[in-house]
This record gives sequence, structure tokens and C-alpha cells, in this order.
Amino acid sequence: MDHVFQVQGMTCGHCEKAVQQAIRQIDPAAQVQIDRSQGRVAVSSEVAADTLKTAIREEGYAVA
Repeated sequence: MDHVFQVQGMTCGHCEKAVQQAIRQIDPAAQVQIDRSQGRVAVSSEVAADTLKTAIREEGYAVA
């Protein structure tokens, strides 16, 4: 499944890495593409969107 999230608060490469790691802790096989300037995170994963959103929120980012 493909998911696209709007994530607020990513301001640097460290932020991108934190979001990627949060997602990959849930699904190590997930494909993650981040466009920090647009606040866009695209994820290809079999994990439910709500579970992925929770992982990102637990890193301290707002997810729409």
C-alpha cells in the first residue's frame, strides 16, 4: 500500500532520518521518500496508515 502524509516540523536532515527510522522500526522493508520542503512523506508499506502516523507522531512531528 502507498501512503502519503503531510508532516510538520521537519527542518533538517536529522528530522528526515528520525522520521525514516521511526517508520522502518515498524516496517523494515518500507520504502520512504521525504520531501522536506513540502512536508511530504510518501511510504510504500503493508502497515496500516494509522500505525505509521503514530510512529511519526511519537518522534515529535505533527501528521495530517
